[in-house]
Amino acid sequence: MLQHLAENISGYASTVAIGLNWTLVEGPDAIGLAHSPARGTSGCFGLNCAGNHNGKSLAELAAGCNSDNPFDRALALASINAYFNRPQLEGKSTNGLNLFCHSDNLKTVSIGRFPALENKFPRIKVIEKNPGVNDYPITESSNLLKSADQVIITASALNSEEFIDYLQFAENARIMIIGPSTPMSPLLFNNGISILAGFVITHPSKAIDIILQGGSIKQLKYCGRNVCLLRP
Repeated sequence: MLQHLAENISGYASTVAIGLNWTLVEGPDAIGLAHSPARGTSGCFGLNCAGNHNGKSLAELAAGCNSDNPFDRALALASINAYFNRPQLEGKSTNGLNLFCHSDNLKTVSIGRFPALENKFPRIKVIEKNPGVNDYPITESSNLLKSADQVIITASALNSEEFIDYLQFAENARIMIIGPSTPMSPLLFNNGISILAGFVITHPSKAIDIILQGGSIKQLKYCGRNVCLLRP
């Protein structure tokens, strides 16, 4: 899926940064974000071309979406977003979670945990790679997603091997991809996704400083705005 997006981008990267929490790529028209993999994650190792990424085409960087190295995949996703997530993008300016029904009559499943999820969806079932209390392991995703009415998937899952499986399991549900690393491309609607709930950077220089200094979304939220696109 990311490969298809990668084949539809152009332009060159002027800034590439891999921070403690976020990876950033600045293209000619936008800044793209992706979660930086935790050091020690299986497959993580240094990038051989470190120091030489500035000036590369976004398409070349995005070609790493199939790499075995999680850093390459994060850089690829950020490069894709550096093309699609433009600051002038029009859409609903809201937290994407507000666009899902909060009725107890609907079965809601989330791939990944978000703050205060249970406040909005008291009976939500959360699937986590490293499940905590009341979470479900990935091995339960098939059963939970096949019976779900609405599914929330964190954008960081786009880089996982299981992502296509999640979409197939949830084919009868309304699906939302959410998070600052969501590619805001209508091309994703062709894969059964109903809502893209992302984030666009409107203050590039400040965002770059925050990421290079190890900042989190708590600081980054002041550098941009939420945007949601709905499938027609």
